[in-house]
Amino acid sequence: MNTAQLPGSTPSAPQSVPLMVEMRAICKNFPGVIANDHVDFDVRNGEIHALLGENGAGKSTLMNVLAGLYKPESGVIKIKGKVVNFNSPRDAIHAGIGMIHQHFMLVPSQTVTENILLGLEKPRFHLNLREFDRIVFELGERFGLKVDPRAKIWQLSVGEQQRVEILKMLYRGADILIMDEPTAVLAPQEIEDLFATLRAMVAEGKSIIFISHKLQEVMAIADRVTVLRKGKVTASGLDAHSTTRQELAKQMVGRDVIFHLDKQPKKPGQVVLSIHDLHADNDKGLPALNGVSLDVRAGEIVGLAGVAGNGQRELAQTITGMRKCKSGRVELNGESVANRSALFGILRGVAHIPEDRTHVGTAPNLSVTDNVIMKQYRQPPLDNHGFLNMSLATKFASKLKTEYDIMVPTVETPVRLLSGGNLQRVILAREISGRPSLLVAVQPTRGLDVGAIESVHRLLLEQRASDAAILLISEELEELLSLSDRVFVIYEGRIMGEVKIESGEPAPELIEMIGQMMTGTPLEKVHVGKAEKHV
Repeated sequence: MNTAQLPGSTPSAPQSVPLMVEMRAICKNFPGVIANDHVDFDVRNGEIHALLGENGAGKSTLMNVLAGLYKPESGVIKIKGKVVNFNSPRDAIHAGIGMIHQHFMLVPSQTVTENILLGLEKPRFHLNLREFDRIVFELGERFGLKVDPRAKIWQLSVGEQQRVEILKMLYRGADILIMDEPTAVLAPQEIEDLFATLRAMVAEGKSIIFISHKLQEVMAIADRVTVLRKGKVTASGLDAHSTTRQELAKQMVGRDVIFHLDKQPKKPGQVVLSIHDLHADNDKGLPALNGVSLDVRAGEIVGLAGVAGNGQRELAQTITGMRKCKSGRVELNGESVANRSALFGILRGVAHIPEDRTHVGTAPNLSVTDNVIMKQYRQPPLDNHGFLNMSLATKFASKLKTEYDIMVPTVETPVRLLSGGNLQRVILAREISGRPSLLVAVQPTRGLDVGAIESVHRLLLEQRASDAAILLISEELEELLSLSDRVFVIYEGRIMGEVKIESGEPAPELIEMIGQMMTGTPLEKVHVGKAEKHV
């Protein structure tokens, strides 16, 4: 196994492999924050170089410098051996650098070809769309990016839209592609297709910088890996094929990380949450839930898998009293909670870890103390005949600060000053300390580093052991498979099927089954293989 290089000591590329990108001693500061502290980074011709790091490590800042969005305070950038000084993203594109953002920059009402040509100087006055459709089609065929050039963007799947973004950069002549969390919104089969495309691009001499927090994917696709922690390089140009996930995780967070916690066998109890034929609209008044039925029992974790935007958010809000349903039943321990207030559910043991931890999960300008007592201030001993006992509230918050390892100077600190991981711990402390009978956890580890993810997983399994019923809504399939006892798959507001998760490494047939359901194939039409199914 390779050992990590010292910060600033990037190993030189073999003489036969030229460097496409050289970044030396890059420094970039923001008010009160050193985002990049003398960072060295290089990319070879025809390689996939993964850039890893926890939140705030400086990955995106470094790539925004390379893409011309930020100007560094100091340092040198060379592209193909030539020193460059970018004043805008246009300069970077002209130098052959293209950045594909996690959130796509496409015009839904225009065709694939029109989006690819948008913003270019040519063609200027006369557009032979049929000829450009042919050029785009041939470019897609060359790199395995199959998409209909005449299709409107709104008609395409998320995976197809990502192909359009890649084609945009290739059409502009990009030799170096920066991909920011490219698999975040893709189903497993779409991820496999993307990886095949990346390999085809590398085979033609392109170079790819792959930003991700998913170590499994980095190990599968990358040639080399560089790790940042707190703005500094902790591992530089490691050979991805001779290192391990454990080593990379340790370089990211500075300690050993346990990836697979021991989920003890447990017989579930009575049904706590029962949902039958649930219908609800989204914020635009369009159908988001179309007859959803599922149940969660005491002492089990039920996962809900699906690509983002298929009704997961609306389902969680309907269960927790934040959204009205049009029809159907939502029952908690046999009592209807549909179209009741959030307080109605809270008083009956419903806990909620929302997707938006800043605007929904917490009150940013209030202190840690104020945030953790939000569900208990109405009850004794915090409620003292209509007055809040602040002394007990402070003691309660201090106790939770210790128990949940909330890294904050004092419990009177406003939560807007906390990192994402610490903010999530505040929410978990508040929700779990009330000993809920039902816990609805929506994307509980989104944006967290591997160390914070480990602690969240541990807390969820502890609640399972304490007989709480847990509905885990996540876009991380690996997370669902490692924690859940059963997994439902949702697509366009409908349940495609249910699978039981056995302990141990999930079978490839199971992953294939869930992946097909995530893209709209009902379970009864999926080739099941060896996986156990429940229809």
